[in-house]
Amino acid sequence: MSILPKRTAVVVFAAFAFAYFFSALLRAITATLSPTLTQEFALNASDLGLLAGGYFLGFAVVQLPLGTWLDKHGPRKIILCFLTVAVLGCVLFSLATGFTGLLVARLLCGAGVGACLMAPLTGFRRWLTPAALLRANSWMLMIASFGMVASTLPVQWLVPLIGWRPLFLLLACGILLSMVVIAWKVPGWEAVPDEFAPSPKHAGSYAQVWRDPYFRRMVPLGFFTYGGMLAMLTLWTGPWLVRVASYTPLEAAAGLFWINLAMLCTFWLWGMFNPWLLGRGHDTNRLITFGLPLHFVVLGSIIAAGSGAGALGWALFCISCTFVSLAQPAVGMAFPPALAGRALSAYNLVIFSGVFTIQWGVGLLIDGFMALGLSGIDAFRSAVAVFMACSMASYVWFLLAKSHNASQPAAT
Repeated sequence: MSILPKRTAVVVFAAFAFAYFFSALLRAITATLSPTLTQEFALNASDLGLLAGGYFLGFAVVQLPLGTWLDKHGPRKIILCFLTVAVLGCVLFSLATGFTGLLVARLLCGAGVGACLMAPLTGFRRWLTPAALLRANSWMLMIASFGMVASTLPVQWLVPLIGWRPLFLLLACGILLSMVVIAWKVPGWEAVPDEFAPSPKHAGSYAQVWRDPYFRRMVPLGFFTYGGMLAMLTLWTGPWLVRVASYTPLEAAAGLFWINLAMLCTFWLWGMFNPWLLGRGHDTNRLITFGLPLHFVVLGSIIAAGSGAGALGWALFCISCTFVSLAQPAVGMAFPPALAGRALSAYNLVIFSGVFTIQWGVGLLIDGFMALGLSGIDAFRSAVAVFMACSMASYVWFLLAKSHNASQPAAT
C-alpha cells in the first residue's frame, strides 16, 4: 500500500467531496420538491415513494460491477465514467413531461452517482491509515449532510425564482465541474502488491465477501436501520412534517434544513472523535451495541407523539441512528485492500437496496392503511411502526450473531 502524505490526502479528499456534495443533494432533493412534483404530476404516496426510491434502485443496481471495476481500474477512472451518466440523468429530469420520464431520469441519476462514496473509500483503504479512514468516512458523510442542507431551504428559495427544471440543469453543470477537479487532483491506480491480492479461488468474485461472517452480521443493520434512516431523511420526513405535523411547505423545508444541519455537525464530531475512540478500544461493534437502543426510543416516541412530532424529533431520530454509519468503514477494513472495492460496494448495495425498499414500502403501507380506513396521520404512524419493527429485528440479529464473530476483524 502507499499511504499519501497529509497535504496530498487533504486535496484528494476535497476533490472527491466536491462530487459527493452533488450526489447527496440529488439524493435528498425529492423531499423538498415533493409538494411541487405531487401537484404538477398528480402523484400519490406510492408514486412519490417509487420516484424517490428510483434514485436508490439505480444506485443499488450498479454496486456489484462497480466494486470489481474499482478494484481493477481505480477510483479516478471509474468515478469519471459514472458521473457522465449522472449529468445525463439531470438533463433528462429537467426535460421530463410525465412520471415515466421522471423515474427513468431518477434511475440514471442514482446510477451515475453510485461511485461517489465507494470510489473515495476504496482509495482511502489503500491511501490512509485505519484511524484516518474512519475520520475520512465520517467527514465524507458530513459533506453529504452539506448536500442535504443545500437541498432544503436553498432549493425552496430557488424554485420560485428559476423553476425546478433549470435547477437540474445547474446541477448537471456542477457535476461536470467536479469531474474536472477529480481528473486533475486524484492520483492514478497502481497494481496491487502480491501480498494484498485475494486468493486465486476468489479473485474477481464476491464469494469471499458474501460468505464472511462479519459481513453477514452487518447486513440486516445496513438494510433496515441505515437504509431506513436514509429513506426517512431523504423522503418521508418531509411529507410527515406537512401531512402529520401540519407544517407549510416552507416550514417543512426549514425543518429539513435544521435536521440536515444537525446531521452535518454529528458527522463532524464522529470524524473528530473516531480515532480517539478506536485507540481506546471502543470499536464499531461496541458503539452500535450501546448506541442503537437510544435510537429505538426516539423512533418510538415519534410514533407515539404523532402530530406532535416535528423537526426536532426527526433530527434526534437521525442523530441517534448515526452509530450504524460506522459499520460501512468497518466492513471495508475487515477485508484486504484488493477486496476493499467489492466489500464496500456489496455493503452499499445492501444499504441502498434497503433505502429503495423502505421508501417505496412506506408509501405502499400509507396508501394501504388509508384504504383500510385509517386517517392520514394514523396511516403514517402505522407505516413507520412497521419500519421500526423491522429495524429492531435487525438489531436483534446483530446481537445474536455476536457469538459467531466476537470481535471486529482487524484492519490489514
